[in-house]
Parts: sequence; structure tokens; C-alpha cells
Amino acid sequence: MASKFRIAHMSGPTATIQNSPPLVTSNKARAKHGLALRNGPDGAPPKYDALRAQRLAAPAKILVEQFSAHPLERDAAHLYGPPDGYVGADGSFSKDRRSPQDKPVYEIELKPEDGVYPLPYMARQADGSAWEEECAAPGAPESRARQGFYPDGSRTFDEIDRLGVGQDGLAGKLTGDVDVSFFRVLPPAGFTQGLPQDDRKDIGSGDIAPEKRGHHFFPYKPRHISAAPPRPALAKVTNDVQRIMSSSDYDGGIWTQGSPNIEDVCYWLNLLIDTTKPIACNAAQRPHGEVSNDGPRNILDSIAYLKSRVWADAQSRNRLGTLLVMDQQMFAAREAAKADARPGGYVATGGMGGIIGQITHLNRCVVKYVPDYKHTHCSDVRITQLPEAVEASIIENGRLIRKRMSVRDGNGGLLENAIPSVSIVKDGGFCGLDWDADPEAEVDLVALIRHKLTMDRLAGIVVEGTTPTGNMTSPARMKLVLRAAFSGLPVVRVARGSHEGFSDPHPVIIGGSNLTSTKARLLLMACLMKFGGLPIAADPDAPTQEERARLTKAIQAYQDVFDNH
Repeated sequence: MASKFRIAHMSGPTATIQNSPPLVTSNKARAKHGLALRNGPDGAPPKYDALRAQRLAAPAKILVEQFSAHPLERDAAHLYGPPDGYVGADGSFSKDRRSPQDKPVYEIELKPEDGVYPLPYMARQADGSAWEEECAAPGAPESRARQGFYPDGSRTFDEIDRLGVGQDGLAGKLTGDVDVSFFRVLPPAGFTQGLPQDDRKDIGSGDIAPEKRGHHFFPYKPRHISAAPPRPALAKVTNDVQRIMSSSDYDGGIWTQGSPNIEDVCYWLNLLIDTTKPIACNAAQRPHGEVSNDGPRNILDSIAYLKSRVWADAQSRNRLGTLLVMDQQMFAAREAAKADARPGGYVATGGMGGIIGQITHLNRCVVKYVPDYKHTHCSDVRITQLPEAVEASIIENGRLIRKRMSVRDGNGGLLENAIPSVSIVKDGGFCGLDWDADPEAEVDLVALIRHKLTMDRLAGIVVEGTTPTGNMTSPARMKLVLRAAFSGLPVVRVARGSHEGFSDPHPVIIGGSNLTSTKARLLLMACLMKFGGLPIAADPDAPTQEERARLTKAIQAYQDVFDNH
């Protein structure tokens, strides 16, 4: 028997794909406890309670009416075997039919080990009132709020495997022929009360201490207490994913995250992770369990892609880089972007393709082109190629100097403080403040440049200018951008939006090709950890010819990476 494909599932932040609609107390529970029934839009109780996946505490026998699984089952009654018995008008069960009015039924024994079953939600609040949303009351503090996100991917996979039905009418579509392990890298939910290791065997080693929202886990609901990971969290992402993908225990990986930001991490992994194994990224536009939720299919497609080996070259190395697998399409990490909050809302930017292939309705993976840029195991900025330290340009004691900055720790991992601070500056038409604008009057950009130089860390700027060149229309602001470059802050220029043009290099400004500003920001962050800041001019507003030549030469190393990644 062939060995199963081994997958590492890695949970990322704000992941709709690992989020469920609020658990609302059913009308069945409200009636049982004498609570007012919840009404629908028409003012009357809805026809049905929502059924939520739950586990049985003990075996139970139920009787199911024959021919109730499909409106036309009875039409083919002559093809069916006999039922298990009959239920009379008084509700009693008999193996034999006692009256023409008896209903034919199947007798089913449900067991806890069968997995979750869709059942009415019977829970109430501690004070006996019904649950109406995730919080005990609208706008309640975190101490009175439940979590709708799952702490890792295991429950998502289990529910899809248990309740999802394939085209062949069977369940078990996710893990039938693969082994999946689950990792909480930057998860969307956490154990605020802690968790003994004995309660969960598949979350690393040791007990889980009480976890804090916004530090250990990152949900976007409830909205008033949402949390998103800060820039230093990219170090943890890089280190954890590199460690997992370097393990001989896994043949490939799946990363799940919130749909607005997964394109960023997908590209970051493409640049930083040194692995020959495939990584597929998934998101969802609709929560897990909602009507027409798209997450289960995206995960199923990722598993089909990983197993298919269409990613492998002749030496079994990944030739496609990190992919975003969404809506039965495979997007190259460099070009993937969310354009709308609906299934099918992802597009390929840059105008040169970006959709590598597709997954058919029968889970056949088809690749139509291979990206012609460096990625993962051949990336020039992958983590194993980064130096232990570089130099950054900073202002110290009123002087602009070069200062050594550590990038990697003693074990080769990224340091949190090494993740550079790169800001995006947008420029549009009619930006100049006056006919003969003074650059110093552009106080936002003046302050930004000074702030970057006083942060005591690696820093840079991305300018989103006109299409297709990325030029700035304001001469005053352009002078400030040049000041930044001669102060040691690398500047990349790109065109606005999802452009199809190529921003060419300037002698002292990096050309961002056809990258979006958000993707250019990530690549510049990686380059800063590779090369450090730029040479400094004695007077950034009036550099000498020699200083210009030195900066132009230093820029070329950055430009080579931007041209090939």
C-alpha cells in the first residue's frame, strides 16, 4: 500500500475559513425553558432551527422515515429493499406493519464515535437567558464574549470530513488518503483559560498557558474586540513555517488565513521559506458552516493539488512556489490579490497571467505555465541566505549614521526587531500644495522620513505613483523621496492599483516592475534584511557625484532582486 501524503496545516490569523456563525440558542431550547421564541423577519418563529455540529454523549437509536432523503426516492420504490420496521399513529415501533397508515422506517443507532451530528443548539447563558450572538450582550467586553473562530484547523477538517459530501455521495473527502497534523502559528482563536496538554494531543508539547487576544491569537469578531497581528509577527510566521517545512515528517503544507491578507503572507512565504516542498494557501469569503461557504472546497482543492505532484520538477522539487488555491484556481503568490468579498473575488495582478492552472470538478489539477521568477528554495532572500546582521541608517545624537542590526538569532531564526518598517506613500494628480511648493511644507512626508530614521531599525518606503511608471507628480514630494534615498532609506516606486505596466528603475530609486504596492513592500522588507540600508550622503539634499555613483551601485543589488522575484 502506498504511503499517505503527509500534510502540515498551519493556522494563520483572522481566518474566515476557521470561523463559524454565532451559536444561537434554538427555539427548541427556548420552548423547553420557557423563554420567548426567536422570531424571523416576518415576526413569526422561523420554520426551522439552525442545526450545529455537536457530539453525542451516549448512543441513541432513532427512527427515520423511509424515502425521506430525496423527493424522488419513492418514485423508485420498486428498487428498494424493505424497511427495518413501521411506526404506528401512536408512535410505537413494530417490525411488522399493523395498519395501512403505518410509516415505514429505518432504525439507526447513533454513536459518539461516529463524529459530530447536526443538532439544535440547546445551550443558554449562565443567567438562563438565550444566546443571541457571540457576546452575552451587544458590545460586551472580552470577559463576556465567546469565540467563533476555531483554535486550530482540526475541527474545520473534522467537520468537512464528517459532514461534507462529494460528487460520489461519500464523506471523508479530506483525510481519507492523507495524514494531516495541525499547527497554531498565528491562530485566529485561543485558549484564554489555558489548556492542559492531556486535553489536546496534537498541539505541540507541554501545557498551553492562558492566551491573550492580540498577542497569541487574532480574530476579527466580535468586531469591537478584534485583533490583527503586528509587523514583528512575521518573524514567528517565518521561523515556524521554516521549521515545519524543514521537518522530514511532512511532504507539503497548507496555510489558512483571513481573505484580505492571505495574499501578503502567501508572497512572504514564497520569498522567505527555504523548502523544496509545496505550500498551498487557503482562505474563505464566507464563514465555515454558512450557506454556500467556499472554504471546504478550497481546502479540498489544496489537498488535491499537493497530492497531484504537478508542482514537482524532474528532481521532485517544487517548481511553482507558494500558491494561493481559491475557487478552483491556482494563483501564483506574486500576482494573487483579493478584489472583492465574494467567492471568485480573487484576481491576478500585473497583466501577465498569474493564474497558473485550475482544479477541475473531478479534482484533476492542470498546470498551464510555470512562473519565471525565483521562489522558496531558489529565492535570493530566503531565510537561509540572510546574513546574521546588516547595517541600517539611523539618526543618533542628531547625526545620520550607519548602525549594525542583528537579523538572525543564534539558531538561524529571524529576530522580531529585524522585520523592517516599510511604509506605502500614495501620490496622485494635483498633489502639490502650491505653484512653487516648498518640500518642507509636505509635513507628512517630512515627518515620515524622520520617523523612519529615528526608529533604530531597518526601514524603507514604497511610493505608489502614476500608471504605468510609478512617477510622482509633485516635484516637492519627489525631492523628499530623493532625500530619503540619500539618507539611506531604500525607495521603491510602483504604479497605482492593479496595474499592468512596469515601473522602470530610477538611478537612485528601485523600479518595482509590475508589483502592487503591497507586494513591493514585502519584497523591500526582505531585501532590507539581505542588504541593509543604503549608503548615506553627507548632505542628503545635495549629494556629490561620488555619493550618487555609490548609491546607484548599491541600488543595483536591490534591483536585481526586484527584477527576479
